[in-house]
Amino acid sequence: MWIAPKPLILASKSEVRRRILAAAGLPVEVRPAGLDERGIEERSNAQTPADVARVLSGAKAHTIAAHMPARLVLGADQTLALGEQRFSKPVDRAAAREQLRALSGKTHRLYSAITLVRDGSVLFEHVDTEELTMRALSDAFIDRYLDVVGEGALASVGGYQIESVGIHLFEKISGDYYAILGLPLLPLLEFLRKEGVVVG
Repeated sequence: MWIAPKPLILASKSEVRRRILAAAGLPVEVRPAGLDERGIEERSNAQTPADVARVLSGAKAHTIAAHMPARLVLGADQTLALGEQRFSKPVDRAAAREQLRALSGKTHRLYSAITLVRDGSVLFEHVDTEELTMRALSDAFIDRYLDVVGEGALASVGGYQIESVGIHLFEKISGDYYAILGLPLLPLLEFLRKEGVVVG
C-alpha cells in the first residue's frame, strides 16, 4: 500500500503504534525522540489536554525530522483527563494504583494526537477524543490486575492497555479503537492517500 521510496519514520518508542502502522501495510522506521515531555508541557502554552497531546506529538516529530532531511516523520502522543485533572504515565506501581482508583467507576477522556512533519514543516496534525468508562473497581481487583500486568501498567497513561488485560477494567468504550491505542489511523491514512504516498 505504501508507494513512497523510503519508509515512514515513527518518532515514538511505542510498540503498539509501530504494530498498527505495520499491520496497515506501512513500512516503519522507529526513531524515538526521547524528549523531556513534562518539561515541554510546562514550557508550552497548552491549555487543554488536547493541546498538550498536540504539542508533544509535534515536538517529537520536529525533533526527529531535524535530522532526517526530506523524510516523512510521524509524532504521536496521548493524554488522559478526568474532568479537569490531567494524567501522565504512572512512574511506579503505587502511582498506577492511585490512577486506577481515581478512574474507577468514572468516565474519562483520551486525547490522541498525531503530527506529520517533513523538513521542518507540519504537513498534517489531528487530535481525536475518546470516552472510556471504568467499572467500579475494588482495591483487591486493582492489586490483582497490577500483579498480572506488572511493568506494563507503567507503559501507558491510566495504567492500562485495552488491547490486553486492561479491557477487564471497563464497562463502556466510545470512540475509535486505533485512537484509543494511541494512533488515529483513519485520518492519517486519508492524508497519506492525498499526499500520494499510499495507494488511493
